[in-house]
Formats: sequence, structure tokens, C-alpha cells
Amino acid sequence: MSSLSPDEIERYARHIVLREVGGPGQVRLKAARVLVIGAGGLGAPLIQYLAAAGIGTVGIVDDDTVSLSNLQRQVIHGTPDLGRPKVESAAEAVARLNPHVRVEAHPLRLDAGNAEALVAGYDLVADGSDNFSTRYAVSDACYRAGRPLVTAALGQFDGSLTTIRAHETGADGRPNPTYRCLFPNPPPAGSVPTCAEAGVLGALAGLMGSLMALEVIRALTGFGDSLVGRLLMVDARSLRFETLRYGWDPDNPLSGRGAGG
Repeated sequence: MSSLSPDEIERYARHIVLREVGGPGQVRLKAARVLVIGAGGLGAPLIQYLAAAGIGTVGIVDDDTVSLSNLQRQVIHGTPDLGRPKVESAAEAVARLNPHVRVEAHPLRLDAGNAEALVAGYDLVADGSDNFSTRYAVSDACYRAGRPLVTAALGQFDGSLTTIRAHETGADGRPNPTYRCLFPNPPPAGSVPTCAEAGVLGALAGLMGSLMALEVIRALTGFGDSLVGRLLMVDARSLRFETLRYGWDPDNPLSGRGAGG
């Protein structure tokens, strides 16, 4: 724990006494660079728990400003932040929570043109975006840059979470599945209502964002079984958790047999 200050040792004491984390795990968290896509419903609790856990550098990508309708679920922002860029509000909240965490703000919209350059600067990416075009751009970029991806999605009363490590192979020697193995094509435009149109349960966003943070921490410290090849599905109506297994699709356009590398 030579790279942890006395203040950090006290701050992270409840992690350090965990055998699965310990001093070495906390040092790995401090050394980590995590890119969070979106400072909204999923990103808000995710960023807070990553900061509290002592992730050394948190990058935040978001081009939006705080609006009143956000505050029902985007708990990293407050009423005084209305109209402010979300990356600015989130960075200020992180500084209040943990001054040992460095925030790199990216006030932009991630797309296929800039995703790979952004992703390449981090060790792991956590995608809490709210649209399919961003999810595909992020997952494709993570594959090309060789970065693990924790990705989640929200519905009105349901959520899902998985981890993608498509640049690696599994224990069976087959490639790990890509995001496109799980969702080959985005749904037709307009077929999935937006959050503004359909609504979303605020506490569900908190639950799923916290699960994202847990999955990121597990990946960085190396304990537990990751969600690679498993889709965790949460139903808030019945409070049921189910897991769907999925595998590599040899026809996927990224790592499939006809992808050309």
C-alpha cells in the first residue's frame, strides 16, 4: 500500500479489509482510468460510486445540460445545477466526494468518428448512454481499441447489464461475444420510445448504475465471475433478477469469420 496516502488508507479502510480487494486491489483502483459515457440516469450513481471507490481517473462524456426533469433520477446533479453542463456538475460533485479522483470532462457527443480515440485513452469503458447509435459506436470502438466494456440499458421498469470483452478469447478458446452478437441490429427508428415519451422509474436507474459500478470494480480488482457472455436482466415490477447466457456469433461483423480481422 506504499502508493496510498494515510488519508486514502483511512478513506478506503472498508475496502482494504476485504480479502477480495485489499491493499493491492485498492492500488489497482487508484491506478485505473475509467471512461463513463453519459452523466444521466445510469451515469449519475455510477460516477458517484466509482469516485467513492477511489478510481484514480474518471472520464465523463456528455454534451447535455441539467434540466429539471433530470433530477428525479440523475442524483449527481442538484437544483442549483439547472442549465449547467452535466460534465461540469458531475465533476464538481466528484471533487466534493473524493479529492483524490481526477475527472477528465469531455463535453461532446460520442459517435463513430470520435469514439475510438476517446476509448483508447482509458483502461475500461462504462456505457450508460440512452440511445442505440452511441451504444454501437462505443462497443465497436472498444473492440478495435482492445478495451473491456460494461454496458447497461434502462426501460420503464426493467434494466439490463452485461460486460463485453470481445478482444479476448474465453476459456473454451472461442472469441468472447461482441455487443453485436447480443444485439445484431438496432431496432427500427421510432420503435423504442424515449425516456421522455415512456418514463422511467428513478430508483431503478440508481440500482442499475450501482450494479455497473460493482461490475467495473470487480473487473479492475479481479474478484468474482464477470458478466462476459451473460446478460443480467432486472424486472422492477416483480423485483426479479434473471441471467441470459449468450455466445460469440461467427457471422458478427467485428470478429466474425468474414470480418477480415
